[in-house]
Amino acid sequence: MIKLFRYLKPFSLPIAAILLLVFLQSLGDLYLPTLMSDIVDKGIVHQDRALIWRIGGFMLLVAGGGALCSIVASFLSAKVAMGFGRNTRSLMFNHVENFTLTEFDKLGTASLITRTTNDITQVQTVLTMMLRMMIGAPMMMIGGIIMAVSEDAKLSLIFVVVIPVLALAIAYVGMKGLPLFKAIQVKLDKLNLVLREHLVGIRVIRSFNRTEHENKRFSAANRDLTDTAIKVNKIMALLMPMMMFVMNFSMIGILYFGGIRINNNDLQVGSLMAFIQYAMQIMFSLIMVSMMFVLIPRASASAIRINEVLDMVPEISDPEIQVPETPDLEDMAPEIADPEARVTLLDQPDTAGIRGYVEFKNVSFSYPGAEQPALSDISFTAKPGEVTAIIGGTGSGKSTLLSLIPRFYDVVEGEVLVDGTDVRQMTQEELRAKTGYVPQKAVLFTGTVSDNIRYGKEGATDEEIRHAAGIAQALDFVTAMKDGFNSQIAQGGNNLSGGQKQRLSIARSLVRKPEIYLFDDSFSALDFKTDARLRAALKGETTESTVLIVAQRVSTVMDADRIIVLDEGRIAGIGSHSELLASSDVYSEIVSSQLSEEEIA
Repeated sequence: MIKLFRYLKPFSLPIAAILLLVFLQSLGDLYLPTLMSDIVDKGIVHQDRALIWRIGGFMLLVAGGGALCSIVASFLSAKVAMGFGRNTRSLMFNHVENFTLTEFDKLGTASLITRTTNDITQVQTVLTMMLRMMIGAPMMMIGGIIMAVSEDAKLSLIFVVVIPVLALAIAYVGMKGLPLFKAIQVKLDKLNLVLREHLVGIRVIRSFNRTEHENKRFSAANRDLTDTAIKVNKIMALLMPMMMFVMNFSMIGILYFGGIRINNNDLQVGSLMAFIQYAMQIMFSLIMVSMMFVLIPRASASAIRINEVLDMVPEISDPEIQVPETPDLEDMAPEIADPEARVTLLDQPDTAGIRGYVEFKNVSFSYPGAEQPALSDISFTAKPGEVTAIIGGTGSGKSTLLSLIPRFYDVVEGEVLVDGTDVRQMTQEELRAKTGYVPQKAVLFTGTVSDNIRYGKEGATDEEIRHAAGIAQALDFVTAMKDGFNSQIAQGGNNLSGGQKQRLSIARSLVRKPEIYLFDDSFSALDFKTDARLRAALKGETTESTVLIVAQRVSTVMDADRIIVLDEGRIAGIGSHSELLASSDVYSEIVSSQLSEEEIA
């Protein structure tokens, strides 16, 4: 948890103010019993009313100052803790945004949500208490012991027995509680996972009448979390009775031995009253520490989980950009050194290479922990103005191949080149600015239809949005909606059909006008008529772009300039529809399973 507190650096000034205020409050609280002792021993015993009023008024002033310090310290503590929580959540969110799909697979979505919300809240809550108690409690305890010893050193020997007993009790409870608090956070992850799956898959659950099964699943995860929470709370519940038991017996001891010392004229009544107050302050300081030990183990477990995310280095990172040295033009040819020629040279655009050119060179890829490679020795080129289609059986590696281009994963062997440059030598922002990716599962965000299409290009005009929707065959159903392009999209696009979601996802990619279009089985929810119209419209829109289409339907790919047939992660054939019918058995099987003999002919 200390490692996580390095993010408190921006709050150094408020923390310093809190420490000062807590210190002043502690001094005031420690001084009050001494003033009370003076009132009893000097004012009441000698019946000096003026002294009583004077010391009493000073006590009110000290108490008021302490209360003011406490209020301001509490306000600043809350402000620092809330600011720390806000900054940590933002830091974690921004860090997770840089994760590759591999890191997401390792941690899981449910766990990342828990870590970003519940875990940070746990640390935030403890930080609020730490700023107030972790400084104030030790100060009060040490100061109380010093003041108690100054009142009566012999009577203070009671603390030699009491304090070690309480310290051992706190340490025992803390050691027993920490592993259980770690287990609670893990089981909370499991509960969130079950709940998330239930809410996301509610249609499937109901269609298969598995509601009772899901109820049992949730109840099991809920019971597991509850049992662990009850177990840890039972351990923590022992602490307060133990503290009160020791404290009450301590008070009996103080009163008994204090009475004897008063009877022997070794101690005055006011001093005994002050000693009791200091003893109470010491005990309550220990109780505050024990409360911290109830919360710290859980916050410590949460901090470990937060640090695990923040310390995780994404497998894919941008290359270090090296700025080339600018050549001295005076040392070059005389004609280039000439000012007019120099302007012409510097202003000349870079025309080397072709925009949108994609090349795979002997590419192999394996998912972490997989026994078999997902792709093996893949080599092909895709050029601007051409449509390259990828087809194959389920699990043949089609979507995996496509995800290597925007660098969602890095290749294990070989190279993926875009415009002649290895994608690993490009920044992710630069690479993805060249691509328009439409995923297999259409993803829409809450907001209007326009907002979702404009997600592909932030500054897109209404005309560009309308044009993209028209090409994607979405214009008809969008204009038929109540508010047209201003109609609201529900979370996950649940108020749209599968085909409508796919068409809006395609429109989002089209409005971007990228160099490379990547369609990952993006026409699967469309009927054949809409599919055909969409592909025809795309031809006129993508004349200067490279188009790669992953599809299951032969009708979607048969008009492509180049078809790549994948079989178990390897290329089983490359060519046009007619060429592959004659040369590839795998493609022939796919075609014969989907088309009739008349259609094939």
